[in-house]
Parts: sequence; C-alpha cells; structure tokens
Amino acid sequence: MQGAAEATHLAELGRFVERLRGTVIREAAAERQRITAVWNKPLAERVADGQAIEGLRVVGLNAAGGIQLSCSRNQSRFREGDALCLNRGSPLFQPRWTVTLEHDDETELLVLPLEEMPDAGVLESTPEGWVLDEGYQDLSAFYLDALGEAGDSLVGIQRILPLLMNRMRPRAAVEVYERGFGLAEEAGLNEEQAEALAQAYATDLAWLIQGPPGTGKTLVLAHLARMLAERGERVLITALTHRAISNALNKLGQIAPHIPLAKIGQVQRADGLVGVENYPYFNLAPMAEMEKGYVIGATPFATRTKRLAGVEFDTILFDEASQVTLPLAVMGMLAGKRYILFGDQKQLPPVVSSRTRRGDLQRSIFEGLTGQGYESMLAQTYRLNTELAEWPSRQFYDGRLVPTEGAARRRLQLASPPPRLQEVLDPARPKVFVDLQHRNATTRNHKEAGVVVDLILALLESGLPPGEVGVVVPYRAQSREIRALLRSALPDRETRQWIVVDTVERMQGQERDVVIVSLTTSNPWFAAHLAEFFFQPERLNVAITRPRTKVILVGSRHVLRAEPEDPEQQASVALLRDLLDSCTCCLLEPPA
Repeated sequence: MQGAAEATHLAELGRFVERLRGTVIREAAAERQRITAVWNKPLAERVADGQAIEGLRVVGLNAAGGIQLSCSRNQSRFREGDALCLNRGSPLFQPRWTVTLEHDDETELLVLPLEEMPDAGVLESTPEGWVLDEGYQDLSAFYLDALGEAGDSLVGIQRILPLLMNRMRPRAAVEVYERGFGLAEEAGLNEEQAEALAQAYATDLAWLIQGPPGTGKTLVLAHLARMLAERGERVLITALTHRAISNALNKLGQIAPHIPLAKIGQVQRADGLVGVENYPYFNLAPMAEMEKGYVIGATPFATRTKRLAGVEFDTILFDEASQVTLPLAVMGMLAGKRYILFGDQKQLPPVVSSRTRRGDLQRSIFEGLTGQGYESMLAQTYRLNTELAEWPSRQFYDGRLVPTEGAARRRLQLASPPPRLQEVLDPARPKVFVDLQHRNATTRNHKEAGVVVDLILALLESGLPPGEVGVVVPYRAQSREIRALLRSALPDRETRQWIVVDTVERMQGQERDVVIVSLTTSNPWFAAHLAEFFFQPERLNVAITRPRTKVILVGSRHVLRAEPEDPEQQASVALLRDLLDSCTCCLLEPPA
C-alpha cells in the first residue's frame, strides 16, 4: 500500500514537472515566433516602431570590450540592460552579434558583446552603417535542465517539488525562533521585522516575507543573511536582476562588514556594488577556500554555469521573489535546502510573452506560496507620509500599511516655487493630479512632456537636489520625449544624469523625495486595447509608492473613458479613477 502511495506521489511530481516544461517550451516558441516576425519587417518599419536604431557609427572600443556607438536619431524602445542584435541592416544575416545595452544617452550608446566576436575587425574597418535591433536570448535550455534535475534529484523530489505543489509545510523550533527574535531586536529592528526575521531564521524549509513599499525588506534580508552566516551557514542571495542582488549585498556589507561576502558574475554587472568584491567565478573568490560562514550573491543562471555550478548552499534568499517564475525559482532552489522569499505580490509580477500570460510563467513563486500559512508581512513604511500611504494601504494592503512616526509628518521642503506652479508644488498637498485635458495621445505626448520638464526645473530651482526627483512613464517613447526636452532645457549633463526618467520596471525598489508620473495616454480606444498593461494595478502601486513626500500625476482624465471588455480590466480603470479622485486636482496650461 505504501509503495502504491509513493508511486502515485512520484507520478504527481512528474506531471507537475512536465507541465512546467511544457510552459517553458511554449514560451520559448512564442518568443522565437515574435522576434522572427520583427526581424523580417523592413528596416524603416522596425525603426518607426521603435524596434531598431539605424545609422549607427562605431566610435571606438573600450578596455572592457564595450563598443561605443553614436547616431543622429534614437526613437527606440530600448533601455539599459536589454539584449540587442548589432548588425549591418538585418539581424537575420552575418555579421551580427548579441550585445547588451549598457548605456543610453539618446545619441551616444555603449553596448557589450554577450558572445565571442572573432570577426570584430569589421567594426573598425567599416565603422558606418550599423544597426541595433531587438535581441533574442533563448534561455529555455537552462530552465529545462533545472526542471529535469528537480524531477530526478533527492532535493527536488523530497523538498522543492512538494513545496511548490503545497504538499509540504515548514516547521520551526521554538527555541531557534526565540533566539532569532532576540538577535533581531538587538539589531534594532521593529517588532514586525523581528518576527518575520525570526520565522525565517527558525524554519526548516521555507518562509515568505512580504515587504510593501518602504517597509525595510532589504534591511531584514541583510540582517537575516548576517545571522545565518554567523551561525556557520553558506548563504546565497539571488534575484532576477543584478540590481536587486547588488542592493542586498551593499546593505549587508554596510551593516556587517565582518561577514565574508562577494558577488559572482560578469565584471560589467558589478558597477552597482559599493565596497563588495565581484569575481567572475566562485573558485576565484576567497570563499572557495572556506567551509562555512559566508554570503554569495548571484543570479539563478550562475548556478547552472561554470561560474557557480556544483557549489552548495545551506539557505537561498530570494529577493524580489514576486518577479521570479516557478522555473527560475527551481533553478535557484537546486543550490540549497532552505528557501526564504522576500517580495510583494502587490507589486510587479513576472514579465512573460502575452501568449502565455495567464499560465504558469505569469504566476510567481511568491504568489504561488502566499496564503499557505508560512508568511509574514512588514506593515510599517519608513518612506511614505500619511497622505501618500493612505491610498495604497486601502487598495492593496487591507488598510494595514501605516507610516512610522518619522515618516508620517514628512513634507517636501522647497524655497519659493514659481507662482504658476505654486499650487502644484505646495508641500501641504502630497498628492496632486495635473489634468491637462489633452486628447488622443498614445505612447508619446509632447505637451505632457513639456509640463513634466517644467516641473523638474521648478523643483531644482526651488532647492530640490536632482537626485531626489524621479519621473515614471508607461512607455519608453515618452521617456525619450521627456529626456530630449530635458537635455535642451538643462544642458548640464552631470545634473541631468541624477534625474531618473524611466518606466515602472526600472523604478521598482527605488525612492525619491518627489516622483512625477506621466500617464501619457489619453486615447480611450488605445488605452482599452492596452488595458492589461496600462491599467495594471501592480504597476500603478509601484509608480505611486516611490516618493517620500510628494507624487504629481500628469495626464488627462479622458483616458478614464476607456471601456475594456474584460471585467478585471474595467475594475482596473475604476482603480485609476479612484486614485485621481483622491488627489488634489490642478488645471495647468503647458509652458509657452
């Protein structure tokens, strides 16, 4: 009887793995089909659609292997970190190389090859006439290899798969929990943070820590990593992005400089580290000679390559786990036996092809394990003041998100803003909606961009440091529009580089004193067509929870006339309406 039950259990695990494998294969096929269709379009059409930059000139090659490029016009949707294809006009033919966009200053770009370039001499012999297209990296082999190992290995069969299928629950020793709680309190964490850390410290399998905006999630992660290393564990901090990994390592290095730690990965991905060493391979790091008591930061992919393959850890700490798909999570989990997930299912989910959007890849590991009884929520925000915290707390966190005493009364400090913008910039009005009442805008709006730049200049002239203003946009086309106007209005490049103008994806995890949200779109039909993206509640939550003192939404109420067919999307339109209704509304004429 026991043998039959075990066989049934193994069969269930096998079906679960095959389902995930099928999802990975379908997603890869959909992405290949999409990129092939893009590459087959005429160059002029790709450029017009923001999918290519033409007329690039090779300016030079730097010591790190980067290729410096310049162009006269860049209207692409590319952003730093994207995989692109450098070619002579068609990505379907040689010469072509996969590169990453390292720096984008509109007409000056830096790309870094992701592969060997045996015929790179052509870059110097023929410097004119290059093109950058959307790139394509097929990583499905990594996912399929990891899923195969999960279905065949003891750690996969006994721990990872039962956990993901909700067939296994973690346990904790009371004395270990109490020790963890005491250590957390000694470190100065608040009661909720200490409770969450202690649960993660004591669990024998897994724990989830939900960290809404500004609640100190990274600090808790860093203290947990410190405490685990101090009790002799080998700890891996991993995430989807290098930025998240670097932020966590920087925080750990700041609070516990005595802990041996390093990042493993490409040197070019180490520029966000502060006082933390990066090594291309684990065997080059000092930790390779240590048996225990250290912390490593790396992506899940590094665990499947020569960089980190075969290195075992006791505990895996996933940051931004609400963006980690199940196959990617499995990849990282295979390197250890305990799993602590930090995330927030009310912020950005995984980004996948629209064809598989509602499948297993759209569901993050954090969302999948939420509600099973082994989770904690951090509820005190050190970022948002009372007015800024009210709306997201009510709409996303059941009224539980509250500002600390220090954050609650925080107000914007400005000298004397220009009379025309005094109402908009009034520190006593932390939430403002500037209704420009424009119509029919889609992904770019010059009028709105002008108002955004006018607000930025007024904030700077009134004493706000440039690093304390950020602009969130839904589309990269609007980002370029704003940056182009800003470049004309603010010639000082050093000042300009501190001002972040980017999409929600790039702003998650960041904060500023003032955040301006450019809604851009005012064409109701277009908004309805893109409703799943434009009105996505998680995107809205991230956008409006970046500021400490003030958020200014700039747009047009005409977008609220959008009538998507899907009931969920209709509810999302109502959500944006509720947000705008909660703001002080100001009518403002664009600058002359």
